[in-house]
Amino acid sequence: MKVPYVNLKEQASLLKKEILAKIEKIFKDGDFILGKEVKSLEENFEKYCGVKYAVGVNSGTDALFLALKSLNIGQGDEVITVPNSFLATATSIIASGSKPVFVDVKEDMNIDPNRVESKITKKTKAIMPVHLTGKPADMFPLQQIAKKYKLHIIEDAAQSIGTEYHGKKTGSFGIVNCFSLHPLKTLNAFGDGGMMTTNDRSIYETLIQFRNIGLKNRSESDLWGYNSRLDTLQAAIVNVKFKHLNDWIKKRRENASYYQQHLSEVVQCPKEGEKEVCSYHLFVIQTEERNALQNYLEQNGIETKIHYPIPIHLQKCAKELGYKKGDFPNVEKQSETILSLPIHQNLKKTQLDFIIEKIRKFFKN
Repeated sequence: MKVPYVNLKEQASLLKKEILAKIEKIFKDGDFILGKEVKSLEENFEKYCGVKYAVGVNSGTDALFLALKSLNIGQGDEVITVPNSFLATATSIIASGSKPVFVDVKEDMNIDPNRVESKITKKTKAIMPVHLTGKPADMFPLQQIAKKYKLHIIEDAAQSIGTEYHGKKTGSFGIVNCFSLHPLKTLNAFGDGGMMTTNDRSIYETLIQFRNIGLKNRSESDLWGYNSRLDTLQAAIVNVKFKHLNDWIKKRRENASYYQQHLSEVVQCPKEGEKEVCSYHLFVIQTEERNALQNYLEQNGIETKIHYPIPIHLQKCAKELGYKKGDFPNVEKQSETILSLPIHQNLKKTQLDFIIEKIRKFFKN
């Protein structure tokens, strides 16, 4: 049996008829840039996340970058975040002209609020928590810290569409919050795409201009902007998928529960807090035998991934930040033990049973 890590072909095939109908209408209307489907998708995000405003952009990375720009965070400023995220989190901070300041994470792989205050300086302007794997960061203590020091919170919610913390969706806690619509995300386009959410009218109006060359109308601009428009075609595709999102998350949660029931005896499985609803963009187990297990599963036709094998502070591009091995023990230890199993909604029970059987057999041997 072959078990791919993702199966985008099957997902696309199941929705092909509806998606092609949307695309044909866009071709007929000639509505390609910032069209009706973009506005519809923004309204879907507003309703889903429980926020007043949403702005579609070209990618999740651009979303983070423009969020920082809208808050005038740039040269000489610092933003506190984590070094175990995808590189784009830190890249957006660097692109804005500011500096990422890293803190270690808790056992759940998310930012440790207890380590944040010691990193705050006069240059600190924001905290950028990452809801890694679709598990919510601990937002209440972060909000208290931000209020105490007059800092902004910018949620990197790229992996967490549908995740809940104390009854609220991620993407509703910060001043600006950012999602990715990359093909590998749970809610995905057929290319790059991103979304920003906010409850601040002034910031919303700034973001609308920033994404479209700074224009306030066809001929006038009040600020230097950026070209980060979400294609109407991609927005239309995501709108089709939005109707299935809750069912997909429900299936991912069922898959996660099945893994937890049958694997907790042999590996460390992710745990869900009492006030959390995890969306399981990733299902990450941990074991000291990670490399051997991954090789064994590959030999048996099971594809897995590591998110992420090299922490950002140890990447060559981050050398200028001055960090070294040993600075973030939890992140570094986890990078050696984490392994992402297939978790997507199109997995068959036979495939889940096969994965579980092979993992249990590996440890038995």
